[in-house]
This record gives sequence, C-alpha cells and structure tokens, in this order.
Amino acid sequence: MAYISNEDIEERLGTQTYVQLTDDDGDAVADVGVVDEARLGAEGEVNSYLARRYRVPIDLAAHAELADLLATITLDLVEFRLHSRRPPVSDAVLQKQRHAVQWLQRIVDGTIDLPSLSELPAGDVRGLQADWTSAQRTLSREELSDH
Repeated sequence: MAYISNEDIEERLGTQTYVQLTDDDGDAVADVGVVDEARLGAEGEVNSYLARRYRVPIDLAAHAELADLLATITLDLVEFRLHSRRPPVSDAVLQKQRHAVQWLQRIVDGTIDLPSLSELPAGDVRGLQADWTSAQRTLSREELSDH
C-alpha cells in the first residue's frame, strides 16, 4: 500500500520544481520512472524502520488516522531524494529529511509509537526473540579454575 502518489509529490514541490528535478531527457516533462524510483525508495525506507515494530506496509484503510502522518514523513524523504539529484540541497530540505529519519529512529527505539497500532506479536517473523537451551555444563567454572 502506497503512502503517497506521484501527484502528491508534484503538489508538494510545485509543478516547475517537480519537472526540474525529474526531467532527465530535457523534454520539459517529468520522467515518471525517476519519480517512481524516489517514491518507492522513500516508502521502502519508511517501511524498513517501521518493520522493526509494526507490520508493514501500514494498512491506511484500517488506520486512516495515520495517512497524513506517514505521507508527510515519506514526502520529506522523497523531496530530499529528488533535490539530491540536482545539488545543492537547501537547508530546509535537508532539515526535513533529518527530522523524518530522527522520527523514524524514535519509532524503532520505542520512544514514540504510532497511534492506534499495536506492536508486532513476539512470534512474528520480524519480532522473533532468541531463546535457547543447552545441556547442563560438563564442568563448572569452579572446576575449570583449577586448570
């Protein structure tokens, strides 16, 4: 499930900037492949963080209250990716990207949660925790200290 569309990106950047940042063949038209790559990369980055604690992609039909939040974070990452193609990147764009990554890292660290979502169950593939058992020790630490 997509958090944003190419149209959302164009709206965020404005049509002129959208075309400037994505027109690689010089025909004054945005290259959809470039936009798709930036969008999918940003969504993948968001999901790579969220997957540490939640099932991804987040189902926005079931959690509509998260749509704007995830769109903003994803757009901040896309904006940085596209501006990085045509340096220099402005401080404002760089600041948005840093804020988005810091926010995502706080999700991973558990200092903030996505509202209304519950964490992955402990037995989920992405939420596995290591447990092990072994045979009783043959020699104790005390027995080994004599050697």
